[in-house]
Amino acid sequence: MSSSNVENKMINLIKKIDELNYHYYTLDEPLVSDAEYDKLYDELRKLEKENNIVLKNSPTNRVGGEVLSKFEKHTHLGALYSMDKAQDYETIKSWNTRNLRLIQQYNETHVDKLPEVDYVVELKFDGLTINLTYEDGFLKTASTRGNGLIGEKILEQVKTIYSVPLKIDYKGLIEVQGEGLMPFKSLEEYNKTHEEPLKNARNAAAGALRNLDPKVTRERNLTAYFYNIGYIEENIFKDDIEMKNFLRKNGFKVYNINKHCKNLGEVFSEIEKIGENRNNLPILIDGVTIKINDIKTREILGFTNKFPRWAIAYKFEAEEISTKLIDVIWNVGRSSKVTPTAILEPVDIGGVTIQRATLNNYDDILRKKVKLNSRVLIRRSNDVIPEILGALPTDEETIEIEKPTHCPACGAELFQDGVHIFCPNTLSCTPQLVARLVHFASRDAMDIEGLSEKTIEKLLEELNVSEIAQIYELKYDDIIKLEGFKEKRTNNLLNAIEKSKNRELTNFIYALGIANVGIKTSRDLANHYESFQALREAKEEELINIGDIGPITAYEIVEFFNDLNIKNSIDKLLSLGVKPYFDKKENIENYFTDKKIVLTGALKRPRKELEEILLSRGAKISSSVSKNTDLVVVGDSPGSKYKKALELGVEIVNEEELKELLGGENED
Repeated sequence: MSSSNVENKMINLIKKIDELNYHYYTLDEPLVSDAEYDKLYDELRKLEKENNIVLKNSPTNRVGGEVLSKFEKHTHLGALYSMDKAQDYETIKSWNTRNLRLIQQYNETHVDKLPEVDYVVELKFDGLTINLTYEDGFLKTASTRGNGLIGEKILEQVKTIYSVPLKIDYKGLIEVQGEGLMPFKSLEEYNKTHEEPLKNARNAAAGALRNLDPKVTRERNLTAYFYNIGYIEENIFKDDIEMKNFLRKNGFKVYNINKHCKNLGEVFSEIEKIGENRNNLPILIDGVTIKINDIKTREILGFTNKFPRWAIAYKFEAEEISTKLIDVIWNVGRSSKVTPTAILEPVDIGGVTIQRATLNNYDDILRKKVKLNSRVLIRRSNDVIPEILGALPTDEETIEIEKPTHCPACGAELFQDGVHIFCPNTLSCTPQLVARLVHFASRDAMDIEGLSEKTIEKLLEELNVSEIAQIYELKYDDIIKLEGFKEKRTNNLLNAIEKSKNRELTNFIYALGIANVGIKTSRDLANHYESFQALREAKEEELINIGDIGPITAYEIVEFFNDLNIKNSIDKLLSLGVKPYFDKKENIENYFTDKKIVLTGALKRPRKELEEILLSRGAKISSSVSKNTDLVVVGDSPGSKYKKALELGVEIVNEEELKELLGGENED
């Protein structure tokens, strides 16, 4: 058989198998028996093997590729925003009133009027968000949501989900968003055949998709439902209903609970209906989403810093149940705070077995009158660890819970400050050190890939690492002895540690874990002092004038650098070759240097992206307009900040004018 005939035969087989997969996995309407399906699949696999040809949309690619060494980054074509949340109807009414006001303002000043508002109500899935990129009709890559702008590539993992099409009819560049889920049926079947059962459908799905071995993902038999197109090259949808029809037409699995509502009354009725039926659904949800249907209205309403204005998520009320409190264990974290966790007699809530619950502090224990052997009322909200609400009457003898006097991890004598209990041993208390090292190695800090929490625990247990600086003293012969470490993984970790020695000043400051100093404050400090030595010598009075730093944070920074143990630890880091540097390019005098800028309204570019560009030019981003504001950047429907800027005479520019000020810059 000629190669062209072989390829045509493969194309026809793939077409048949894709149709069968679509009916089986997406429509839940099998067309043939398993034996008939297997016959076609085996025929395709035999052709591929004999001719050494595998087409890129072949279903044999779904089996699961080689184990990945790491997750690579993916920059989304369109930002993936989270949704603002409501737990009562009043919040939804307020959300709706704000939107109606903005729409009215737009219609009063524009010829092209926005239509009367209608809504789409659908399930709020509780799994892991996935973002699929298609080009020329083929699945090009898949990624997690990440921070909304940048995610991690999980293509091999996603290809194991048979409801994800490898090829679609649409040939343009497009990104489709959905949720990877482990159906309850898959969870049940998995637990029948595995020694270590999975207790939680959400974490099971997230863990499978973020596992470096795609074969682990495949074992969990995940599904995926799709609900949004985050990027498409052309404007072809009038509303959400058309978008969903496009998704269905291109072979994506769209959940059938997808209600078009003309008013809030219909929205609330649909929420009630879904709430009554949610325990009968085959997958985990934690609420519903309410979206304005019209696409142009969405574009005009735009986004806040975090959320789309045109959508809101209604979270179902937490579920409550009672059980017996067996024990209380005390844990110490990175902040040195010692907190209690309740150990419960196992109880099932919504298909999840609950054995632990939150108790905030010892005062919380006394206030809720909780004792050992108490019958306690617990509330579970989604998959978050449940909270104890209080004690219920019981006939059993109860025992007072004792307040701890010594650290459960290192034995140091504890002290209390306010309602919280602390361990003073910040240097050699293992849980504190693990948590501080996890923070130190994190992406926004020193970005030491491969230095996970499990690896850090091994370093402490087996190599007696007792302070952060010792990370930079590790040798090949030390790491190779650790369980799970072979030559490649050992060298990768050593290379990542070596690479982290040269880190931007912003990231190094953040890595130190100074109280109240997040990544934004770290950037402000780096831009102001330009060198780490200058920051170490800073005085409280000068710190108060930097960015949003107030008296408390200024005090914390000075105290941090004056602590003798911290001084010695930092000196050791620097002596081992850690050299934080300041990028002079960020400090070149330009129009934006030290300007206080406010962004408002529906902006065309993602707000975070614009903020990063302005910050890199030396600007200071503020959330409110005052007489000290230098510039306000406005999008559509800017609202009260725009009016205040007009009243105060603050300079106002739109996005096009901002682009000119940036020198026509399109990319960060």
